[in-house]
Amino acid sequence: MFGLIPKEEKFFKMFQEMGEIIIEGAKLLKGMLDDYIDPVASQKAIKEIEHRGDMKTHEIIKKLNSSFITPFDREDIYSLASALDDILDLIDASAQRFVMYNVEATTPEARELAFLILQGAETINRALHIIGGKLEPIAEHCVQVNALENEADRVCREAISRLFDEEKDPIQLIKWKEIYETLEKATDKCEDAANILESVVVKNA
Repeated sequence: MFGLIPKEEKFFKMFQEMGEIIIEGAKLLKGMLDDYIDPVASQKAIKEIEHRGDMKTHEIIKKLNSSFITPFDREDIYSLASALDDILDLIDASAQRFVMYNVEATTPEARELAFLILQGAETINRALHIIGGKLEPIAEHCVQVNALENEADRVCREAISRLFDEEKDPIQLIKWKEIYETLEKATDKCEDAANILESVVVKNA
């Protein structure tokens, strides 16, 4: 049984707040694709959350720059803050593409990817909420995030394969390929955050 040295505990709180912001964005994206009624309004709401995430990231970096003692390696704090910010950026980028490309209706694959993004965000958030204490359970959450990323990769590959088989309009093919890949990249960023958390666990064992 082990934990991090409880110094500058505000870092833990800020990371937990960032995790909650990411979940808000992921829930909005999933809701946007599940009930595709007003994508413009949904995208604007997601953009506002993305801005909140940027502010929280800047807050973490500012705290890092002003702290002499940190609860774990400075480079890991910076990398984790950046990875979490990247998740929100990709959620926002995904929403933007539906508006930018004037998508009229979503697809089952896009909705499934949004669901996997939300699951990944929720799992990362659970790990962030125990990072200030005993670290052993974090490894289980990281394994789950890796499994979700693998599933998202499968869904994306199959969606793109079907796109090339069935879509006759090359413009639509290009649009949807980019949409699927952007959604899948959000799960990649969840995995990046999980890998950093795993590194923290190993270093503090």
